Amino acid sequence: MKKRNQPAIKASLHPRNKHRSRYNFKALVETLPELAEFVIVNKYKDESIHFASPEAVKMLNKALLKHYYQINFWDIPEGYLCPPIPGRADYIHYVADLMAETNLGYFPSNKPVTVLDIGVGANCVYPIIGAQEYGMDFIGSDIDEKALASAQAIIDQNPSLEGKITLRHQSDRKKFFEGIIGKDEKVDLVVCNPPFHLSPEEADAGTQRKNKNLQKSVRAEVLRNFGGQNAELWYEGGEFRFVSDMISESAQFGKQVYWFSSLIAKESHLKGLYAQLKREGAREVRTIPMGQGNKISRVIVWTFLDKKAQDEWRKNRWS
Repeated sequence: MKKRNQPAIKASLHPRNKHRSRYNFKALVETLPELAEFVIVNKYKDESIHFASPEAVKMLNKALLKHYYQINFWDIPEGYLCPPIPGRADYIHYVADLMAETNLGYFPSNKPVTVLDIGVGANCVYPIIGAQEYGMDFIGSDIDEKALASAQAIIDQNPSLEGKITLRHQSDRKKFFEGIIGKDEKVDLVVCNPPFHLSPEEADAGTQRKNKNLQKSVRAEVLRNFGGQNAELWYEGGEFRFVSDMISESAQFGKQVYWFSSLIAKESHLKGLYAQLKREGAREVRTIPMGQGNKISRVIVWTFLDKKAQDEWRKNRWS
């Protein structure tokens, strides 16, 4: 089969995303020699990996994080979500743009932006990218103590992350901010990648589709175990209910948080979420479009601060 003529730049990714170019496996192997055994030449005569192989994908992530973000140790327990790094980076870059716009065109540099990552997971990827790219300070929350232990191991073994990421256990599965944000604490930005599926059965069906689409001889059980724990994959009511519940509680913390945000996979969910935000009294709501290859996604952002409160926040925290 002839070699494909693929574009050198993935134009759909954010302009500052370091992963816009195709994977340079030669450079990545130089950074992490262990990746070499997973590199193959596919049917199009391109260097690649078996993306259906959990071990190969995890090793690629290790190489990307070391090569681009100076992360010398990164690992996740078996069965936990192994995220696509380019897409995670896109979210961070787009909300960094939001923070710059909020601060009269300049990303706040007087003091680090404080970000709460709801569901930081075992991989700790959003805090890694935000801290390394923009010097953000992160609070990472999760209901899963094993995931938090994994994230803490990553932090502890990378000196560049020291003092940049604090992890907090959410003991109440029905809460997002209560028990995480302190009484007098201020948070500049909330990020969240919500569970997508409605139930374990739907999550399992999604795994089966993924297995079929990859067209690899990998057991669905392996992919399911590799692709995320229950809390990472499904929530009763799915993505819409998760973000809806998050919106309901966010109103109680509207004076302590400037911007709330969440990824939204299904565009059809936006209408109902906008209606709810109006009912809850949000003063400003936006949708930030994102695209990763053939996949279209978006981030919904909202604030309960009026213009006067926004000006005071900017003056008191970022001036």
